Amino acid sequence: MGKILERALFAIAFAPIVFAIPAWSQDEGPQKPAGEKGRAQRLDFDIFKSSIQPIFLKKRLGHARCYGCHTGANRAFHLETLAPGSTDWTEEQSRKNFQSVSQLVVPGHPELSLFLHHPLAAEAGGDAFHSGGRQFASYDDADFVTLVDWVRGGAPHSNSPSATPSALVYVTNSAGNTVDAIDPSTNQVVQIIHDVELPHGVGFSADGARVYISSEADDVLDVVDRESTKIVKKIKLSGRPNNLAVTNDGSRVLVGIRSGDGAVDIIDAASLSITKTLPVHGSVHNVFVTPDDRYAVTGSIEAQMATVIDLRGEQVAWEIKFDHGVRPMTFETNPDGSTKRMFVQLSDVNGFAVVDFAKHAEVARILFPTDQARFGKAEQRERTPSHGIRVSPDGRALWVNSTLSNATYKYSLPELKLVGVCELLLVHPSNGPATGAVPDWIAITPDSSRVYVSNSGARSVTVIDAATMKPIVNIPVGEVPKRLNTLDLSKIK
Repeated sequence: MGKILERALFAIAFAPIVFAIPAWSQDEGPQKPAGEKGRAQRLDFDIFKSSIQPIFLKKRLGHARCYGCHTGANRAFHLETLAPGSTDWTEEQSRKNFQSVSQLVVPGHPELSLFLHHPLAAEAGGDAFHSGGRQFASYDDADFVTLVDWVRGGAPHSNSPSATPSALVYVTNSAGNTVDAIDPSTNQVVQIIHDVELPHGVGFSADGARVYISSEADDVLDVVDRESTKIVKKIKLSGRPNNLAVTNDGSRVLVGIRSGDGAVDIIDAASLSITKTLPVHGSVHNVFVTPDDRYAVTGSIEAQMATVIDLRGEQVAWEIKFDHGVRPMTFETNPDGSTKRMFVQLSDVNGFAVVDFAKHAEVARILFPTDQARFGKAEQRERTPSHGIRVSPDGRALWVNSTLSNATYKYSLPELKLVGVCELLLVHPSNGPATGAVPDWIAITPDSSRVYVSNSGARSVTVIDAATMKPIVNIPVGEVPKRLNTLDLSKIK
């Protein structure tokens, strides 16, 4: 139990509020990501040398340097003694320091790493006592975030996949400045894109070479080189963006503009420039492209409306009004690939609307079981009872999140019969009852075997086995993870 308690104390730091313990630190112990045993992980020495070691020498107000204590021979975390007059370690000393630190780290798992939770303040989730003092007052300390990112990216070449995966699941950390990429074959974060403040939507170029990310803080579309994770261009948008979509042929990027009266910025992927700003009725929260590339559909919370855009003429084709604000949506196709039905989540509705695309009309409304709606009030999410919806790539299932149930539901297609439910992890504040993880978005692997749900209230992504409806693992990610999108690398030539 000692080890379990130790993990639980540290896991507090990975929750959305102080003193919240996510499920991966509960008594059953952490679940190891699939494939971990067969894949040797390692920490990045170059990052350690350039970014981690300087923290050990840094003078912070009211604290002695880490270096001052940890040169002692009896220290589990031992640092080499600097040569007289030297302000930095030699290459050989750095490698010895690296080996010392590595003994206290579980690569890819900050929540299990003694190196992190021992110097963290107890009230923020660290150990009860550290003879070197509370070096980091909170998880948000900039230096502590640097340490966590290094540990969390502890796969080979942390900013690049260690092998050639068949797909990557990207996660925008909406209250931070990072985007994580998960390799579904290992369920490990294998890439971290930095310096995109308040990232909202994420999409990809047709060849998989570029990642597009809308930044709410800067009102730009960041164009990122996927291999290096470097931002190569910032495209200034017409207003504050929310979600984005990329046409299936990769020729255009559509960015929903939330500010003002509402619009969609249309960006040419070849020239990386805005070719048109198309006004729509109501500020745009989300924008999606139908699987046949014929239409784009925007949703407005304020206008309670979905707007269908004909992509051939880049003009509004038709609109549909609802009785509540429009949130995420997804599409079911006919045998010829055209759009059959649209499933739409709405504010104040713990379920979803069914829209006949040809009739331009809502034809049904599906609600979740009321006896399972136990959450939402404490999380202040009662107005958003259901957020995150996706048709599986094989077209056989519809997956839908419920904030009020703290669960993900699976419906069969085309019958829309409830198949089952997967309960998500709980957050345990010390000053009240358990709360939900606030599920926000859904992504699915290309083979439809795994479902990824972002837990915006628990700094994690839950991986669900699609066949058994059971959670496989909860993957720690960044601050308030929301939008997810799957890059299918197997289709890239």
